Amino acid sequence: MGETSQTTTLQKKKSKAEPELPLTHPEGLFCWKRRFHVICVCRLSGSYAGGILAAGVFSFSRLTWQWSITAEVFSLNNLFVGLLMALTVHFEEASTAKERSKISRLGAFCCGLSLCNQHTIVLYVACIVPWVLSRLLKKTELSLGHLLKLGLCFLAGLLPYLYLPASSYLNRARWTWGDQTTFQGFLTHFLREEYGTFSLVNTGHFLSGFLLRYSQLAQMRSELSLPVLALALVACLSAARRQQKSSVIWLFAGMLCVYSLFFAWRANLDVTKPLFLGVVERFWMQSNAVVAVLAGLGLPILVSLWLSAVALVAAQIWANYSTCDQSTNYIVDNFARNLLSSMPMGAVVLLRGDLPGNALRYLHYCEGVRPDVTLVDQEMMTYEWYLPKLAKHLPGVSFPGDRWNPVEGVLPDGTRTFNLHRFLKVNKHKEVFVCIGLHEGDSTWRRSYSLWPWGTCEKLVPSDAVFDPGEWIRLTRNLYNWTEDYGSFKPSSWEAVANEEMWQARMKTAFFIFDLAETASVTAEMKSQLYTLAYASYKEIVNSHPNHPVNWHKNYAIACERMLRLHQVDVDPEVLLSETVKHFLLYTERAEDDPQRQDILQAVKHLKKELQGNVLLFVL
Repeated sequence: MGETSQTTTLQKKKSKAEPELPLTHPEGLFCWKRRFHVICVCRLSGSYAGGILAAGVFSFSRLTWQWSITAEVFSLNNLFVGLLMALTVHFEEASTAKERSKISRLGAFCCGLSLCNQHTIVLYVACIVPWVLSRLLKKTELSLGHLLKLGLCFLAGLLPYLYLPASSYLNRARWTWGDQTTFQGFLTHFLREEYGTFSLVNTGHFLSGFLLRYSQLAQMRSELSLPVLALALVACLSAARRQQKSSVIWLFAGMLCVYSLFFAWRANLDVTKPLFLGVVERFWMQSNAVVAVLAGLGLPILVSLWLSAVALVAAQIWANYSTCDQSTNYIVDNFARNLLSSMPMGAVVLLRGDLPGNALRYLHYCEGVRPDVTLVDQEMMTYEWYLPKLAKHLPGVSFPGDRWNPVEGVLPDGTRTFNLHRFLKVNKHKEVFVCIGLHEGDSTWRRSYSLWPWGTCEKLVPSDAVFDPGEWIRLTRNLYNWTEDYGSFKPSSWEAVANEEMWQARMKTAFFIFDLAETASVTAEMKSQLYTLAYASYKEIVNSHPNHPVNWHKNYAIACERMLRLHQVDVDPEVLLSETVKHFLLYTERAEDDPQRQDILQAVKHLKKELQGNVLLFVL
């Protein structure tokens, strides 16, 4: 249904000699799709105010605004939606058979071209094409020859797909997806089978349609406002009372219903989670575009024209400007730059996930940041096409086979598989890092390697390597230059994910050292040293940042409690006890969904009694 990866906010530049942005620029697309909305409404209703309303409320809604200033498929998809709707209206308005024939051929070409960008628009194409054919048939203008011409125009629109096999054959791209040199490989990519055709991800559960439709309605109300939804409903109701141009209105309403129902059926991400909701809601722009046009058609039927149009558009701008002003947003960029700059010379980074994968690849491949570092995608190594296509673009890294698989061997087709343990052995001369986390399906690395914290990432080191906790604290203490306040971004944004990762990175070394003290088979003296170092690290980061992740309170409280159980420590036991109670309580106040919350509160009661007993003993 389109990519789920996060995007990089563009640095917008405009030449003084060019008063109009180029069509290929996201902001240029933003201008063009507004024009198509105006054309739709003006031709159908004769109201310029309605056209301004449709273009304004859609263009200045948070979603459209936000995704019109990023390098993603959605802005271009919005352009195609507006173009197809404008051509549909133009076709309905055509007065001669020659004009209808010309517009239908252009529309067929644009239908094919739009499918080169994002799959979801096929639902609108599937509604518009039968409608156009039925109108031509009704006017006895649909001949076999004309149908053949329409088919050829549609195929001509799909010509950009020829780039895929050509690029795959030349194999010059340092980063690509799939092998399109074979028909099956091309079809796999065309249908997006590796993600799940017409699904957001290749695994996951399908939510109840009711929940998703309710979320979409709530989003429409928030994005477009209740008056706009009311105007759209008025346009649909008025179409039932009049014959003139009502078929186009019913077509648009049908497109909206088909898209919303189909998407609610196929969207398999849990929208109760803010980040996944942020992924899903981007696809609702396609339905919002139709609602905006219907609202523009409803405006001249119900209310005073220009005043209402200007008021509603101004309200959109007022409500969304502060949210959509991304002129100083470099969060994902800074996240990726910090990660890359922290890597030693010549390091190999095993990437996992959209955020580190796309952000680091963009800086590395497009901006040439840290050319000495090699980026290898963990998930992609499991695909049969990844290494045959991209291994030659990863110099200095040895791959002991054709495909990563936990079980080593030779597949029936001759493909040699290798596991992570084998990969690390043949690359033992390299420093290997993982960002973020390792693939759960392959635990073979545990035979000879350990993971040591390296900020947001981790370093794979031989198990026999000696860990110096004091030195590791020194190495990782100031690994990143991160100054963003905690919790300063919406939970549904990738900026929030990046910010969370960077904040949690501050305590990963302390957590690792504490975990060693808990689990490692070490002497009592070493255990005491590890607990003391972990406590000191936790204390430093908690006291340095008043506003921090809630789990820091819990971790610090546990570290204080462990220090209480040690003998011969230089910290006042009463201070430790007081800190334990204080931070456990702070944690339970903010982490109400923790299943251990009641156990923690029960423990706090005992600790309070112990603290009161110590105070009484001191007084006596």
